Amino acid sequence: MEFKRLDLSNNQLIDVYKNMLLPRMIEEKMLVLLRQGRISKWFSGIGQEAIAVGSTLALQADEWIMPLHRNLGVFTTRKMPLHKLFMQWQGNEDGYSKGRERSFHFGSKEHYICGMISHLGPQMAVSNGVALAYKLKREQKISLNYCGDGGTSEGDFHEALNVAAVWDLPVIFLIENNGYGLSTPTSEQYRCTNLVDKAKGYGIEGIKIDGNNILEVYDTIKGVRDYCIKYQKPYLIECSTFRMRGHEEASGTKYVPKELFEEWGKKDPVKKFEQWIISEQILTEMQIADIRNELKTYIELELEKAYTATSITVNTEKELKDVYAKSTQIHQPLQEENNLPKYTNIKFYEAIKQALYQSLQLQSNVILMGQDIAEYGGAFKITEGFVQEFGKERIRNTPICESAIIGAALGLSLEGYKSVVEMQFADFVSVAFNQIVNNLAKIHYRWNQPADVVIRMPTGAGVGAGPFHSQSNEAWFTHVPGLKVVYPSTPADAKGLLIAAINDPNPVLFFEHKALYRSISEQVSDTYYETEIGKAITIQSGNDISIITYGMGVHWAKEYAQNNTTISIEIIDLRTLQPLDYTAIQQTVANTGKVLILHEDTLTGGIGGEISAWINEHCFELLDAPVMRCASLDTPIPFNTDLEKNFLAKSRLNNYVQKLLHY
Repeated sequence: MEFKRLDLSNNQLIDVYKNMLLPRMIEEKMLVLLRQGRISKWFSGIGQEAIAVGSTLALQADEWIMPLHRNLGVFTTRKMPLHKLFMQWQGNEDGYSKGRERSFHFGSKEHYICGMISHLGPQMAVSNGVALAYKLKREQKISLNYCGDGGTSEGDFHEALNVAAVWDLPVIFLIENNGYGLSTPTSEQYRCTNLVDKAKGYGIEGIKIDGNNILEVYDTIKGVRDYCIKYQKPYLIECSTFRMRGHEEASGTKYVPKELFEEWGKKDPVKKFEQWIISEQILTEMQIADIRNELKTYIELELEKAYTATSITVNTEKELKDVYAKSTQIHQPLQEENNLPKYTNIKFYEAIKQALYQSLQLQSNVILMGQDIAEYGGAFKITEGFVQEFGKERIRNTPICESAIIGAALGLSLEGYKSVVEMQFADFVSVAFNQIVNNLAKIHYRWNQPADVVIRMPTGAGVGAGPFHSQSNEAWFTHVPGLKVVYPSTPADAKGLLIAAINDPNPVLFFEHKALYRSISEQVSDTYYETEIGKAITIQSGNDISIITYGMGVHWAKEYAQNNTTISIEIIDLRTLQPLDYTAIQQTVANTGKVLILHEDTLTGGIGGEISAWINEHCFELLDAPVMRCASLDTPIPFNTDLEKNFLAKSRLNNYVQKLLHY
């Protein structure tokens, strides 16, 4: 291993050494604490310190890094207080995640570190979003993420590199090739000779380096950073290294040939650099010993601080409160001439278009992303004409890689942008499911980072589109704490709720029924206004039965009530499915005593089951009959229009109303 001192002074080289030695010594202490039962789990990076430390030193302190399990050197090189890191690893309330996350599954905006999730690939897309933010701001910065050799097999790796290449993003993808994905050797992971060869397939540059040579890592990252900024392009770096411990300590290392430990033990990054520093007379062995003692004392003192931390006090109210970022209405309505509001009769799709247009006008940090949304105007022409006014930087066509785009939206959020992502059809959201339910939904609860993202979901049947373009999949997301789920039924609500969703710092799934786009219209205020998320509305009052519904169900219920005027029907439009308006639900139960929950979604697992259970638990004494559910069949959605009509809940609405009335 050959070290080139570059243009670094002796003091700088000593600082490099200290930065690499510190995580090694912390790890050695952590292994002791693990055996003592003071911590529950540890993912060791012993043998890989040069990558984390060298790359972090090569970046500016305010450039985002997306580390993984074995990148302790990122956290220590960014000077995060060690006692607080110890608190984190002990699950203490004063750690970075308030005891809600373990080991390295946390981040810190103060230190520009984005915490990983166990699904390793999604972090790469997040780094794309950050790099896009830098590009939009014209800042001379890059983002950097780490990926293991095993992670390169994930679809997120492909999607992230493809988007970064297509969008010319200043981002470094750094592969730590340590030979194993848990116990799976690279020979069973890929067939290319080197992982860096994959760069060619995306039309980007790449290089393979010795990941155990701290100065080679530092110099390479520094040079690549300059390249990414100058040419506004991504770069792939493969670092050869080795994992000297198991995947995590409980895994052991029996699956690794002993000769590999002998071979790589001779390439220990800390020892080799230490020997070179001594040989170059930069430090003496006595000075090395002094540094080790100094760091040992520091570690012990910081550990003592961590031990004095108070134990967690369980507070259920606080736990629930921290799932969502606090929402505040901060935007004033657009001023009307003479302060008199104007109303225009517009269709459902036009109301959505107006909400997007006014949000783009008022807030320069709003970015729209989606397949074919620019020149083509989107599959439903909602964004038609936008690119001519707001430009391709803000109205962004995306490749067909939903996971990467949702991840990029989260990355934009880290840098203060608001993203509105259009799923071409709500059905396609399944390929971005992980990003939504594990990354967007949990990030605020985990480390207090908002995910300011709206995902527009063209949804619903009734247009003969078959099983992959007609699904009502809103219930998939109502089960996930941290997400908000909005489903308007009228143009006025569509506009006000979408504006509110864009202004909300939490991730919002915004469902738009395709069959309503051009079939309904009403008078809608031209002003910029919000409709409060989480509030239901009474469409009409009644005293015989209540129909609780949303989306297309509202129109089915209204049509039924108009055709059956002898029945006094109260219709409640939920408008928001997460959070539910339980006050409105309880009030309508009290008003009629008989409740029918109507939704287009299939019966089993639909939101109707949750509402029914809540009414039974909290409003039982108000009921005069069992709560009933009218939903679509538990089948995929058929293409034939007669089969589709039979599938939909509307075909059974009268039966359920009559059954409930005569109970």
